[in-house]
Amino acid sequence: MSAPAVEVSGLRKSYGAIEAVAGVDLEVPQGVVFALIGPNGAGKTTTLEILEGHRKADAGQARVLGHDPGRNETAFKERIGIVLQSTSIPSYLRVEEAVAMFAGYYPDPRPVGEVLELVGLQEERRRLVRRLSGGQLRRLDVAIGLAGRPELLFLDEPTTGFDPAARRGAWSMIQGLRELGTTILLTTHYLDEAEYLADRTAIILGGRIVAEGTPDELRSRYTDTAISWRCAELPAGLPPSLGATLNNGRAVIQSPRPTQVLHELTAWATGQAIELDDLRVSPHSLEDVYLQLSEESAG
Repeated sequence: MSAPAVEVSGLRKSYGAIEAVAGVDLEVPQGVVFALIGPNGAGKTTTLEILEGHRKADAGQARVLGHDPGRNETAFKERIGIVLQSTSIPSYLRVEEAVAMFAGYYPDPRPVGEVLELVGLQEERRRLVRRLSGGQLRRLDVAIGLAGRPELLFLDEPTTGFDPAARRGAWSMIQGLRELGTTILLTTHYLDEAEYLADRTAIILGGRIVAEGTPDELRSRYTDTAISWRCAELPAGLPPSLGATLNNGRAVIQSPRPTQVLHELTAWATGQAIELDDLRVSPHSLEDVYLQLSEESAG
């Protein structure tokens, strides 16, 4: 068994009276995409900054690729890549020049052409940075993070502000990096992003990890399945035993016995000559788990 890429125990960081990170315990295996999810202000970015060596923890221990990130060692920096929420790349450079400039800081960088191919910027290699679209700029950020051939890549909110097409393109890129064996630790507040990309996920609320596991493990907190259909109001005569409620224009039934309930529901609807528009049967999502944990944390 290889050692974890990241090991964190009892991590704490305060800004005045505000405790941004309040005792985080975390372990990230090598070669996985690990998503740290939570709302703005939950402590995601501060935790990442400590692991990157950009901030000092007030208490606790952190080991990243076997290093103490707080020691600011060159040997540590050579093994990681960092993609911040926002960066400032000289706008007068061409794309290939920007990547080459940052690659020059590392002892064994990836060839510039290989990096541009990984992030899908081959055709823009001669374009000026200031001529890039928002999605292309974010790809350039990732290219710079990959330039040093990192074993571990930190991605802080990689798709914030992206349109749906650009987000899907970024997801494909991240999946490709995983296939190369790169460990990726990303933060996001998009639940669908974590569900799509992550091998493992941790939910952070109020500076604490409140749940951690694979998306399937987190979803297993729910034993119920949701049965729903579109309607403006619950139909008259709907059997009370089904326990249907109205939520955002949909009738919803939660049940650990979906087959039995679905049979009862459709038999009743057929007998009443009622069409159940947009009928859906679905297990709970990572978003459901997140919302439940948020409510519990607030309570």
